[in-house]
Amino acid sequence: MKDLRVVQYGTGKMSVYTMRYVMEKGGKIVGAIDKDPNVVGQDIGTIMNSSETGIKVVDVEHAEELLMNTKPDICIVTTMSLLNDVKDALMLCAKLGINAITTCEEAFYSWNSNPNVTLEIDKLAKQNNCTITGSGYQDVYWGNLITNIAASTHKITKIKGSSSYNVEDYGIALAKAHGAGLTLEEFDKQIAINDNITDEERQKQITTGCFLPSYMWNVNGWLADKLGLTITSQKQKCIPQTHSSDIVSTTLNMTIPTGCATGMSAVVTTETEEGITIETECIGKVYATEDFDKNEWTVQGEPDTTLIINRPNTVELTCATIVNRIKDVIEAQPGFIPTSQMGEPKYQK
Repeated sequence: MKDLRVVQYGTGKMSVYTMRYVMEKGGKIVGAIDKDPNVVGQDIGTIMNSSETGIKVVDVEHAEELLMNTKPDICIVTTMSLLNDVKDALMLCAKLGINAITTCEEAFYSWNSNPNVTLEIDKLAKQNNCTITGSGYQDVYWGNLITNIAASTHKITKIKGSSSYNVEDYGIALAKAHGAGLTLEEFDKQIAINDNITDEERQKQITTGCFLPSYMWNVNGWLADKLGLTITSQKQKCIPQTHSSDIVSTTLNMTIPTGCATGMSAVVTTETEEGITIETECIGKVYATEDFDKNEWTVQGEPDTTLIINRPNTVELTCATIVNRIKDVIEAQPGFIPTSQMGEPKYQK
């Protein structure tokens, strides 16, 4: 990591950790980009609540100029959750031949949810000899830990996973994507309706780039790719989460009334030619006082094995994984390459 040149694209909550982690490992933040007028012009030290660095946040309109002038080894993109929303940033990096790694959840394995945009980025990245990928918490805790357990199993019939997280920790875009704050009627019309379709209709949405995958949709694709499984069918269902009393959301700047959606549970079921079922659930909601993050996976077969991690620091783990993956991205083949094809992440000093 020593002397590695990094540009931070998006200076919200996650960037506070990614920038600090890069700097503490000997890398250099040579530029920062954001579209929020409240942060444009700020020193990144102010954003990290530390001493000034001399690096000021540049408006997204000047992103190309900044990237061309700084010539970073990699760009860290921590903005939105859907590939269409980070497409411009990733395409810009691919155009300029700059490696990029993003916390965008769909980018973890977008080949199965938005293949045309993924292919567009892939072709441009190959043309300009750089690598684009998605990583974060799921890379380890929904991915490599599970495939390592699978590697110690004689026969697998089913992989079942569940993970919960507080949407308050990840910003307003993610909270809204989970339906937090909606009435149940609004949730049905805006969120759940996307799953009440036929397989043919879903495939049309995927082909046209308008499908809205839950996080586990891409995780199941990643797991199948890593394990060498051939998917025959995949379905998802989003279910609203509620609470028995009002809950205050500082991210949404509102009090969510009793009975309204605090977030959602998304269940994805994948069947494969090899007879292995992957059934995963992610629960993202505004937490009540008694709630906490939990990660639980079971590999069923011979033998059964269950992994439970209570109260993981998902934000810090997400950002540390991103930074520890940088070396793998730089060394990977060019293109839009999922981390399932990069080997296991390693701790970087």
